[in-house]
Amino acid sequence: MAVSPSSIATDHKKHWWVTNRKLVDKYVKDARSLIATRERNDVASALVLLDAALALSPRSELALELKARSLLYLRRFRDVADRLQDYIPSLKMSSNDSSGSVSSDISSQQLSREQVKLLHSDNSSSGSPGHDPSFKCFSISDLKKKVMAGLCKNYDKEGQWRYLVLGQACCHLGLMEEAMVLLQTGKRLASAAFRRESICWSDDNFTLPVIITTPDISSAATPPCNVSSLSQSENISHLLSHIKLLIRRKTAAIAASDAGLYSESVRHFSKIVDGRRLASQGFLAECYMHRASAYKASGRIAESISDCNKTLALDPTSIQALETRAELLETIRCLPDCLHDLEHLKLLYNSIMRDRKLPGPPWKRHNVRYREIPGKLCALTAKIQRLKQRVASGETGNVDYYALIGLKRGCSRSELERAHLLLCLRHKPDKATGFVDRCELADERDLDSVKDRAKMSALLLYRLLQKGYSSVMSAIVDEEAAEKQRKKVAAALQAAIQVQQTQCCNSKLEPETGFNDRVNSGENKATTNAFQGVFCRDLAAVGSLLSQAGFNRPIQVKYEALSC
Repeated sequence: MAVSPSSIATDHKKHWWVTNRKLVDKYVKDARSLIATRERNDVASALVLLDAALALSPRSELALELKARSLLYLRRFRDVADRLQDYIPSLKMSSNDSSGSVSSDISSQQLSREQVKLLHSDNSSSGSPGHDPSFKCFSISDLKKKVMAGLCKNYDKEGQWRYLVLGQACCHLGLMEEAMVLLQTGKRLASAAFRRESICWSDDNFTLPVIITTPDISSAATPPCNVSSLSQSENISHLLSHIKLLIRRKTAAIAASDAGLYSESVRHFSKIVDGRRLASQGFLAECYMHRASAYKASGRIAESISDCNKTLALDPTSIQALETRAELLETIRCLPDCLHDLEHLKLLYNSIMRDRKLPGPPWKRHNVRYREIPGKLCALTAKIQRLKQRVASGETGNVDYYALIGLKRGCSRSELERAHLLLCLRHKPDKATGFVDRCELADERDLDSVKDRAKMSALLLYRLLQKGYSSVMSAIVDEEAAEKQRKKVAAALQAAIQVQQTQCCNSKLEPETGFNDRVNSGENKATTNAFQGVFCRDLAAVGSLLSQAGFNRPIQVKYEALSC
């Protein structure tokens, strides 16, 4: 009996499919055994086997799950987000916003089509031949929605692990809102699936499945281990509580900043960035940028520049940080450094226009949209030309160091020393890299390069503060010397005025005082002579009486002695 060519092709295809499935199962089994060793090299080798399995069977759910969890353990969070970016909520919203005009046109066309009835269901057409009263009009879009809803339910049931893995990856990448939504969705779907499966189980069949997970954001470096679904649920709950705490603090800080309570906003952001628990790089950069805006609004320029430096150390392509720092440097009239930041920003805009997309992956957050870049680039070019003209005219030495330090003109020496001490303690270059130790860098970025960038920018700010301290101190010393000179001149003038007033008073009283002295001296001399004459006459009378009484020796009075 002859065998047909079609049957031979079918048997060959069946043999090929069976062989590939056996290979895929073997690769997945070997990869699982390698992952169970908890060694990074073995996990990397398991990734090679899983890639081979996915090359043979791209839709193998088990291979996809093991690969995603292995990438999560190897801290390749960007790879996880790139592979599962269709599940990121913010990316879906941005794609819908970018195609808003096209979708609105399509929806309007669909609405106009749906408004046309396919068959008239009124009574006038009921008597027409061929009319079936059981056939009614319906909306095509409603039917499409129902079908897609059923497909989505099946898809979520098959790929519920994607939400948990992608949620943890988004948490490490700084997308906290997306991580919270994904983790909550994955947890809800897992609980629902477990309830559906446990309905028909007996008491002996309640064995918890074995899965691989990373327990926590702060312990993501621990090797993957076999834990039960109960342990995974606890870890996800702890991670969710931590994410919610960070989101609440961030929301409170932004609300305080919008209400004008900038010190309160700074306090909330400081709790986030100075916390003991590790935080993701993207989330910390975002919080530092928000705190820099709060510092800027409250007039604390040095602190705002420091937070912009930290943001740029964590994210060198941050457009908002470059714009804010350039604006602050222009405010204190530090034009060369301002020009440097604006030139860097111009290069970034040019690269965006060349690549036709914003820097970074599609799911990265930016405070600017792509369609705004051409206008910003033209305005930036004109601003750079104006600043270059100001620098060429010699406007480079009048830096407002008072605004940089945060003092008013005419401040005292003690106020300057206190402000300078606080700024030195906060912005010392040796301590400027401490925030990197509390940061979890994504995808194993070079830690030394981040620290070097942070230390260099902090050193430039520290030198600027030292120069400002010397300038303000010299101004205060000159003011104190001028004040002493003014006091000395005022005291000398007051003494001269008093001397002049005394001389004037003496000149007025001198004639009357001389006449009275001469009259008084004449009267005194006359009185003295009168008293002397009476005393001499009395002594002569006493002497004559004594001689008459029998004393034959008369008393001799020496008038010269008496007169003396």
